[in-house]
Order: sequence, then structure tokens, then C-alpha cells
Amino acid sequence: MKKLHTLVLLLSLSLPLAAQTTSWTADNGNGTFTNPLFYDEFSDPDILRVGDDYYLAGTTMHTVPGLVILHSKDLVNWENVAYCFDRFDFDDDNFALRNHQEIYGQGIWAPCIRHYDGRFYVYSNINGKGLQCYTAEKIEGPWRHINMKGNIYDLGVLFDDDGRVYAIHGYGTVKCTELKPDMSGPVEGSERVIIPEGNGVGEGHHAYKINGMYYIISTDYLPNGRTLCSRSKSIWGPYETRVITADETYGYHAAPLTQVKGRILPDGSDFRIGPLDKNATACTNAHQGGIVQATDGSWWALLMQDFHSIGRTVCLMPITWKDGWPMIGLEGNLGRAPRTWFKPGTSFDNGTLTESLTVTPHAPYDRSDNFDGRQLGRIWQWNHNPDDTMWSLTGGRLRLHTQPAEQLMWARNTLTQRVIGPRSITTVQLDVRHLKDGDVAGLGNINVPCSWIGIVKNQDTSGKTYTLTAFEQLTNDTVRLQVELPKHQIWLRSIGQYDDNLAQYAYSTDGKTFTTLGRPMPLSYQLITFQGSRHALFAFNTKGQRGGYAEFDNFTVEEPDADRSANIPYGKTFRIINRATQRPAHATPHGVLYDTHASNHSPQTLFRIIDHGNGRVKLQCADGRYLMVSGDGLPGDVRFTTNPDEAELFLWQDYLNHDFMLFSLRNHRYIGKSPTTGSPYGMDYTGADPARINGAVLHWEEQAE
Repeated sequence: MKKLHTLVLLLSLSLPLAAQTTSWTADNGNGTFTNPLFYDEFSDPDILRVGDDYYLAGTTMHTVPGLVILHSKDLVNWENVAYCFDRFDFDDDNFALRNHQEIYGQGIWAPCIRHYDGRFYVYSNINGKGLQCYTAEKIEGPWRHINMKGNIYDLGVLFDDDGRVYAIHGYGTVKCTELKPDMSGPVEGSERVIIPEGNGVGEGHHAYKINGMYYIISTDYLPNGRTLCSRSKSIWGPYETRVITADETYGYHAAPLTQVKGRILPDGSDFRIGPLDKNATACTNAHQGGIVQATDGSWWALLMQDFHSIGRTVCLMPITWKDGWPMIGLEGNLGRAPRTWFKPGTSFDNGTLTESLTVTPHAPYDRSDNFDGRQLGRIWQWNHNPDDTMWSLTGGRLRLHTQPAEQLMWARNTLTQRVIGPRSITTVQLDVRHLKDGDVAGLGNINVPCSWIGIVKNQDTSGKTYTLTAFEQLTNDTVRLQVELPKHQIWLRSIGQYDDNLAQYAYSTDGKTFTTLGRPMPLSYQLITFQGSRHALFAFNTKGQRGGYAEFDNFTVEEPDADRSANIPYGKTFRIINRATQRPAHATPHGVLYDTHASNHSPQTLFRIIDHGNGRVKLQCADGRYLMVSGDGLPGDVRFTTNPDEAELFLWQDYLNHDFMLFSLRNHRYIGKSPTTGSPYGMDYTGADPARINGAVLHWEEQAE
């Protein structure tokens, strides 16, 4: 933990204010991609293909604009093209954070996107309002809202060949309800149970008709997460069911969950971040999402996975049809999927990879914003419906007028965007000259528990002296510091190491030199707001009145890990350390791959990559021998040869921070060594365990040969 704290501090002091141009994209630029597709939250994904275009809809809960839709040409590179609505069109106080009413952890979620007879449809539930439908001729809108009501949620919708429309819904007991063609509501009396309780089926259904067969993709979380498929020759059943993926965590364990009594507590009491079990899969593994056939005929699943305090994001996984079942993964390792794989539309011709469609790698959002435009960037969302009379884009700045609130989670007109992992540094410039008594403005984290850094304006503080404050709701701890701001400007910064569930605040009075304030704070995922960490620009008044206003400028997001071009050690000599044993791999004179003592630096512990392009590699020991795999890859089959043509061809799996796995392109399994049995290395591992200590996750250390 001390090392992590030191790294956070160094990170905060070393990075310049100017924004990086590189943002996380799954596209590696060589015909492959690396999951996750996005390193920020995108939960409950549903996928749709119309012609050559792909559309992805996701949950937005209580934030607006709501129901986000992304567009792609290759399933890997995405851009935000629409939201289904700008604000909730219900005038209830709880949709707008009025009168101590809220919809945290509620709102609109688990959408289903479909296209039929020239129109797009997005279905979703709003808590307390029932089933909603949004429809448009063009994906960009305008979207028409139909409140269908009815107790149907977490649903999949199927437009059948005869024009009838069905909704699949329910947990455990799965039901089918016919919908009216005009989407005015369910057909009365049509609801029937199609999969009874006792079949291990959960919720989050996605319905398809493929080659005359009805398929339902579902997720279950008892006793832990799994993705299932049910199929039948009739929409009404009977259905047979089997698991199509389980335990695929890509080496990410379950995050500690926030535990809290009640809902939003104004004094921050009774919070606790639960225990961490690094060995637990829980519900962090790939689950809930849709499947799609790509333009080249291949099939793919887009499933969500929990990525610690970031929240839930999306992974792209190849599908292999086996005996009529859409199994996640590849032949020889069904149920699991590589973290790095070849993009849809790629193929090999005489060992050379070709792409049928070339798309320039790009991120789905512009995260930085100087507020010079007439509209906010698409990345931004308000926390509940805003009061549009109390904010503006003025003179190249975002102006937020303060409204009464006891604390951040009750503050109206809080502007948010999702944090981006695995590490990022977010900075904003704040002008505080127009704050009045009781006003608070700054940069925060909308999560439970929340936190923030900002300026508090008190009546006894005048002139150019302000109270800089850092607040952490988990401990109800406040750090205060008097600062001189001759130009009434301050720069606020949040440094996040989201894979490690840590964040640190910092500030600068000149925009160049930053100083940390408060401790490195633990983060969690939590089911109170059902969202991961979110940056928040806020301004509120703690004395029950409307005060002045704050102005924000030059919001920048920097991503130190977004450029992954140097993550594979091309041209380097390195040792391979097994994460489970912490011992280096050793090409023994006996001819097998084993491990050895850390003090052994002989040529038999040194390796080089032989690059075969597109992330494909062979390994050569420094003594000249090449790594080969004999037979099926059982322990002891990982051996060495002097013939490079006999060397095993792997697809390098980048796990960041020099962690990696070696994925065989022959049997679609991984090299690994048991930490307990004493056996030599084999190539029979199906994937990583949540803690990365089952023997399949490796770490490279550069060495001078």
C-alpha cells in the first residue's frame, strides 16, 4: 500500500497540465483489440446491427441525458451518436433532487435496442413508471417517448417474422408478454411463463430468432455470475438451457462493496467499505449483454464486466457455434475468451493478416472540455434533471449558480462524467471570485461514499484569501487550508488509480505546481447508485440560500496507460516471472520449462520475442533454443527446440504493467505452471483466476543480457 501511495503522489506532481491526446481505445492498430472496449463505465449493453452499422445501447440510471447509444463500423471503435432523451419528462421531485427526493440507484436501466420496418426502438424500465419505449427513424433522433407502463423490466424484445412483438422478462421465472404493435402497452392476458423457476436462469434477457430457432441470452448471479443461453423451436417453449460462459474475469477480482444504513446520509455516518476477497469471482465476470453476427459472418458477444471502482464496462468476445449453441470463446477453450484477439473482418492469407475494413483507432468520447462551445460535450451528464436557469456556458466557461444543499449528493446541477481507467489524472481550473457566503464549489467524486476538493466561501473570509477544503464521506473527514488566490483562480486535480481502487486530490495556485491534499482515498463499487466513480463539477450553498456562482474552465483528462505500444517487450531481453510463484521461468538443460531461484540470472532465464506481426510472437531463450509445445500441452509438454519452425506461435495477451499471458493459436489455451503441484509448465490453462495467482499470469522484467 505504501508503494501505491507513493506512486499516487509522484503521479500528481509529475504530470503537466496540458491534456494528452491519447485516450483508451481497444484497437491495438495491428488487426487486434484488447478488452475492455472502454475503460470506463458502460453497463447493461445491448447490441444491434443494421446493415454495415453497429449500435450499442447502455444504462444511464439517474443521470441525463439518458439512454446512451454508440455507433461503430467494426465492433471495436465506437463513438457516441445519441441519447434517447435530454431529461426525464416526469415532473416528480425525485427526478430533479428537489425537496430531498432522489432516484439514486434507480432511474432508467437495462435497455434493449431493436430495428424493425425502418424504425429504431429502445425499450427500458424507469423505476415506479414502468416500461418505456423510445422510437426514431434515425439513430440520431428525434426520439419519441411512449410510456408503455406495465411491470416489465430488464427485458429482451423480439420482432418475429409475422410482425408480432414479444418481451422476455423476469428473474428465475422467465415470462413472455406480447406487446401491442403501436407500443401503447402489453397485450392484455398474453403473459405466460416460458421458463419456470428451477432451471438456473437469471435475468437481463436478450432475445433472438436465428435460423428458425428462438434463443434467449440471460445472466445469473446466484451463487455467482454466469451467462446462459436458452433455446426453443417456439417462443412459448419448452426451452433447454446451458451455460455459455463462466469465470471469465480477465484476472479482475470482485471489488469491495460499500455498505451503508439507509440511503444518502447527510452527515456521512454509517459508511463502511466491505472486505476484499481477491480470489472471488462473484459477479465481476463477463455477464449480461447481447450477441451479434458481424458483416463477415462471424458471431460476437458484447458482455459487461465489473472493473472495480470504475464500474461495469464492456468486453468483446468471439462466439463459436457448437451443436447449435452460441458458445463464448474458441474451439478448445469454450466458455472463456481471450483478452486480446483479432478484430472482426480479419483473416490470414499465407500467414499475413488482412482486414476487410480498416477503421482508424479512436476513443468513443472527447473527455477534455474547455467549454468554448455552444453545447456541452457528449461525455457530460447531469446528476438528475438540472435547473436550466441556473447554469450556462458563458465566455468560454461553465457557470454554475449555487443552490441550497447540505452536501454534494444533494447538490442540484452537478455536472458529471465517468472516470477512465486504469489510471487517469483529471484537472479543472476554477474561478471563485463570484462565490458568496456559504457557497462551496469544486471537483468531486459522485459515488457512495462521495468525496470532493473545493473552495468554501465564508463570511469571515474576504479579499483574496479562501478556504480550500478536501472532504471524504467515508470517514466524515475534512481537511482545511487557507490559500491566497490573487487572481481568484485555483486548479483542482483528481489522481485515480482505479484498478487499485485509490484516488488522491491535489491543487495548484499557478496551474503548474501541484500539492496533494488529504489522504489517498479507498474507492469501491456499490449498489446504492449502481454506478462507478464519476467526476463531478459542483457548486452549492450550505446555508439554505441561493448564493453566487462558480466558473469552470480547461477540464482536462490525462491517461498515462492509454498508449500501449510499448507494452510488448519487442527488441528487449527479459525474464519471465510467474505471478503465482514469484519465481523466474527457466529453460532447463533437461529440455522443459520450469522455474528457478530468483538469484539465477543464467542465459536459461533470459528470453526474447520473435515478432511474427499482429501481436503474434514466438519465444527464444538467450541460449538460442526456441520454446515449443509438444502434444496437447499437458505439464511437461512445454519444451525447447533449435528449429524456429517448430516454435509455438502465441498471441500476446497484454494485462498491463508488464503482466501478460501467452495464448496458443493452436489449441487456444494458455501457458502456465501450478504453484502447488511442482509440475513443470504446461499449455492447458483456460485463463486467469481473479487474483492472477493460478499460474497462468506472467510478468516480464527487462534485463541486460
